[in-house]
Amino acid sequence: MEKQVFEKYDGSLVTESMLQEASQLFCDHYGVWGEHATQVIGEFAKAGSRVRLSKGRLRAEYLPYGSTCSYVRVTVDGSLAGNAFACRWAYDNKTVCWVTQLVVHQDYRERGLATGLLNQFRHYDDDIYGLMSSHPAACLAAAKASGSSINTVRLDFIKEHAEEIMKASPVRYVKEAKLRGRLFYPEDVSGLVSSVDTGFWVDHTEPLEALG
Repeated sequence: MEKQVFEKYDGSLVTESMLQEASQLFCDHYGVWGEHATQVIGEFAKAGSRVRLSKGRLRAEYLPYGSTCSYVRVTVDGSLAGNAFACRWAYDNKTVCWVTQLVVHQDYRERGLATGLLNQFRHYDDDIYGLMSSHPAACLAAAKASGSSINTVRLDFIKEHAEEIMKASPVRYVKEAKLRGRLFYPEDVSGLVSSVDTGFWVDHTEPLEALG
C-alpha cells in the first residue's frame, strides 16, 4: 500500500531545494505552449514545447516578499507527486485565499491528490476562495476543497467582486489578469461565461480531453 504524506509550509520557510523540486515538477508535468504562444510571448514559447518555470521565478511570483503565502506538497512513497501554492490577502474586511498554482505528476492523477493538497490550505477564517485554471480537474478540486461544488459557485458574487479582489492581490499574474466572458460582458459571444485572460498561452488539448 502506497504511503501519501502531505506537508504544508509558510512561504518564508520554503527552501531553495523545495523550490528546485517544485520547478522540476512544473516543467515536467504542467503543460505545453499553445499554437500562438510564440507570436504573443516570444520565441522561447514554441508550440508543443514544455512550459518552464525556474525556482527563482517561483519564489518571486508565487511567494512575493511581504505577502502571506503558503506551499503544500504531497509525496507518494517518498517521491514528489504534487504541490500547490496559495496566497492570502484582505479585501473589504474579508480574507481571500487564492490558489496560485496546482500541479500533480501525470502518473499520480485521478487519485484525489489535488483535492488533498487544496484541503491543506483551508482555514476557518477564510471568507473568499479563488483559483484561475484552464484545467477542469483543478476547478473541481478547488470547489470540493472549499466545501462547495462547481454547480453552486456564486456567479453573482464573482460578477460584483472579482475585479477588485484580483486587483488587491500581491501576486502579479492575478492582479493583472483581464476578466472575460458574458458574466462580465453580456455582448461576449466567445462561449466563455466566467473567465480570465492571463496572457499565458498554454495548450488546452489535455484539459479539454479531461472533459470528455
